[in-house]
Amino acid sequence: MSGAAKSTRSGGAARGRGRRWTSLRVRLIVVFGLVALAAAVSASGIAYWLNREAVLTRTQDTALRDFKQQMQNRAAVLPLLPTENELRRTAEQMASDGDGYSVLLLGEREEGKPIIGASDPDRFTLADVPPPLRTAVNEERKAAADGAAYHVFWLRTSKGGTPYLVGGTRIIGGGPTGYLYKSLEPERQDLNSLGWSLGVATLLALLGSALLAQFAATTVLRPVHRLGEAARRLGEGRLDTRLRVSGTDELAELARTFNSAAESLQKKVADMSAREESSRRFVADMSHELRTPMTALTAVTEVLEEEQDGLDPMIAPAVALVVSETRRLNTLVENLMEVTRFDAGTAKLVLDDVDVADQVTACIDARAWLDAVELDAERGTVARLDPRRLDVILANLIGNALKHGGSPVRVSVRTDGDDLVVRVRDHGPGIPEEVLPHVFDRFYKASASRPRSEGSGLGLSIAMENALIHGGDITASNSPDGDGAVFTLRLPKDGSGVARPEDPEEGRDVRESDGARQGNDVPGDEGQRGGRQTDA
Repeated sequence: MSGAAKSTRSGGAARGRGRRWTSLRVRLIVVFGLVALAAAVSASGIAYWLNREAVLTRTQDTALRDFKQQMQNRAAVLPLLPTENELRRTAEQMASDGDGYSVLLLGEREEGKPIIGASDPDRFTLADVPPPLRTAVNEERKAAADGAAYHVFWLRTSKGGTPYLVGGTRIIGGGPTGYLYKSLEPERQDLNSLGWSLGVATLLALLGSALLAQFAATTVLRPVHRLGEAARRLGEGRLDTRLRVSGTDELAELARTFNSAAESLQKKVADMSAREESSRRFVADMSHELRTPMTALTAVTEVLEEEQDGLDPMIAPAVALVVSETRRLNTLVENLMEVTRFDAGTAKLVLDDVDVADQVTACIDARAWLDAVELDAERGTVARLDPRRLDVILANLIGNALKHGGSPVRVSVRTDGDDLVVRVRDHGPGIPEEVLPHVFDRFYKASASRPRSEGSGLGLSIAMENALIHGGDITASNSPDGDGAVFTLRLPKDGSGVARPEDPEEGRDVRESDGARQGNDVPGDEGQRGGRQTDA
């Protein structure tokens, strides 16, 4: 696989992923999920924080209250200078009767000689008491407002990854200083369980919001999808497409608006189609009705032209004008008939194997252009085309170059794969850039000051229609060196893939028209080049 193909495939995949991520359904689910996630995380965070504070506050209040009571009942009754055994026994009693904490009592054997009694020396020593707490406990204070003879201080710390509550107090007026050391591991486990529960609840809320978003997206997007499908069918030309309206919400109002617009569009298209069909029928009928008088006029003008040399010099110019205008009118009628066939879709191909070099030579020779045209074509280039329509195309392109370009006109024939390429180049002033997009338009006038010209303005448009019916195309451009214009005809060498069977009546009508034309009288066989001499 080439790099370009890989790039195209990767680009298409990227665009597909981009469309998936920017779809309304995905955006709704994402928005619902984000809102639910934010709400759940906020609610869970607040609940966790409130429960954490409540659990820790309840645990520490219970422990400190019990420790305070123990200090009042046991430590306060010790002598001012207790022994180490007395302190240890009292600490063990306070710990055994307390709420699962260890106790450390600090007294003085004599001034400046502290003694320590611990309920569990292996678990709780004086080194486990944070210095800030010891400082706060040792500061002298007056009796509390409630009459208590001591103040209780506390803080939370950790040891070996385990959280602890450490509290302390000192008997005012003399007596031991007591510290408690309580593990908060059970509370942490309870809070961890609560955190997991809240996390699961958040996840469930997120999943529930995704399901709710999916349901909401389906409810909202189903009418939008139906509206999109209806718009697509309407764009494909199925103007009878309507939406079923139910409810009174905004989507129902949108469906009503769509139905109203579709009904109005259908009516307008029907009116325009009727007017277009009427106009096309009028042009076709008019063209057919004009053929009989035009045949008579053509016969009369031929007689007048033969006798023109023997006419009165005062009458001869008028006769010449009548002959010229009659021929122009005859060409216009034939062109209009050809155009109506294209518009009605009744133009068909009559295919035959054609030697393109011989066909171009015959076209040039029949119109006496051999001296003005240079042909670059190899004989033996055979294509399956409609010879009459190819002759029409060549006559218009070469005639246009001769009338509005500059000599010499060069015609080259080449093959490009399965395509036949014919280029017609002149050496004139070229085509103005603003005119190039319109050279194949019907009746296009490059200058409004020249509404009348030799041609009808249909030549190049008929050539283009004949190319399109073959499955080909014609492009117009200026030569890169700025010397003249280039028209490029590209046709498939085998037109069987696009040919439709010819209607017998239409084929007879076309052949009759061909028989009525001689020399230059082919559909659209007149000059047409915007911005130079005549109308485009």
